[in-house]
Amino acid sequence: MHIEGNLSGKVGRGALQTVGGAVPFFGGLLSAAAGAWSEQEQERANNFFRNWIQMLQDEIKEKEKTIVEIMARLDMHDEKIADRIESKEYQSLLKKTFREWSGAESEIKRTCIRNILANAAAAQIVSDEVVRLFIDWLATYSELHFKVISVIYRHQSDGISRGEIWNELGKPRVAENSADADLFKLLIRDLSTGSVVRQHREVDYHGNFITKTPERRSRGSGPKPMTSAFDDDDLYELTELGKQFVHYAMTDLPLKITY
Repeated sequence: MHIEGNLSGKVGRGALQTVGGAVPFFGGLLSAAAGAWSEQEQERANNFFRNWIQMLQDEIKEKEKTIVEIMARLDMHDEKIADRIESKEYQSLLKKTFREWSGAESEIKRTCIRNILANAAAAQIVSDEVVRLFIDWLATYSELHFKVISVIYRHQSDGISRGEIWNELGKPRVAENSADADLFKLLIRDLSTGSVVRQHREVDYHGNFITKTPERRSRGSGPKPMTSAFDDDDLYELTELGKQFVHYAMTDLPLKITY
């Protein structure tokens, strides 16, 4: 009998029986599996447990790294910051973030999470309800959404068209009926519906939007042509929420300490 195989089988059965005792609902099922599985099946179960535990360890390391990077960017000699990070409101933001975040999809998103929490601790420019929305946006939007936001932000003063956004993303021109064109329209629609971006609109002295004069078409001119996914007429800009999102998620505070 192979000693290593026999040992792994015992480990697998022991793990199943331990979990079965800890979770009564699954106790009968796991105990039955521990007695019925062959050594090969036990080894497969062991491999699953090893991969699962490794995934949890990697997740913990990632969160630990993020917390350390946040603290390295905060001036703990500042009483306001010290009081802020100890407050129930800020602790609630931390709990929300790390409860809902099971590991970032990428380093870019992890950096955004770090920036949001660090900026929320250093200064309260917006309410915590808005910060919670920003945290939700990290789960809702993809990296390509964030790239579009960055492009629009760079042209915030004068606005930018969808065609120009596409060009600045470095994308080649594609057909209007292509999947890429549909995806781009979906990205813009997502950000518009989410109140991150909007079409540029004139405002009066008090900041109220001025109603646009509807475009009149002469009779007999035929149906209105469809708007291209890469239209160059309408200009887009960030909403106030969008601007603050850039400030919180895409602005890195300088290090206060090195580690």
